[in-house]
Amino acid sequence: MGKPYVRLDKDDVAVLLVDHQTGLLSLVRDIDPDKFKNNVLALADIAKYFNLPTILTTSFETGPNGPLVPELKELFPDAPYIARPGQINAWDNEDFVKAVKATGKKQLLVAGVVTEVCVSFPVLSALAEDFDVFVVTDASGTFNEMTRNAAWSRMEQAGAQLMSWFGVAAELHRDWRNDVEGLGTLFSNHIPDYRNLINSHTLFTSGK
Repeated sequence: MGKPYVRLDKDDVAVLLVDHQTGLLSLVRDIDPDKFKNNVLALADIAKYFNLPTILTTSFETGPNGPLVPELKELFPDAPYIARPGQINAWDNEDFVKAVKATGKKQLLVAGVVTEVCVSFPVLSALAEDFDVFVVTDASGTFNEMTRNAAWSRMEQAGAQLMSWFGVAAELHRDWRNDVEGLGTLFSNHIPDYRNLINSHTLFTSGK
């Protein structure tokens, strides 16, 4: 029997961006690097658009993993930023867990690098503490499709839900009438084909 539909609720969601670091990004090979970076920034823009509490964390950033992708720090200058000194599983870091629980949110959107470690470990840990966890698959990356698929399977069997950033945005928004222009602009900024669709809509509704 499958799990009942648990719908994302913009009033009960926090976003965890785990180890999107310059060094680790060079390991991502299961998705085109430019597309991956675009997807990560799309998820970040969703967090900003819906005003979702967002937590940034890095692992051993003084080593080869490198610093956080600068665009994320710029987008969330006031967000909790947990530079883990060594813990591989972010959930093993007390400050990170405190930051997550301080949001008061029950649903967690998680993305990171690499999928089978930096994403899977905190996802499994959060599930064990009865959070509803949604993995943003296309804003998470790893070495190849085999390791990615194994990680997806492990998380899904534990109760995580796998989503794309586009699906996340649509489920949070619920109804186009809430804001056609705002969400349409977000989509257009990250999907060139969607920009064509929105331009066509704008021309049609303007009567030009």
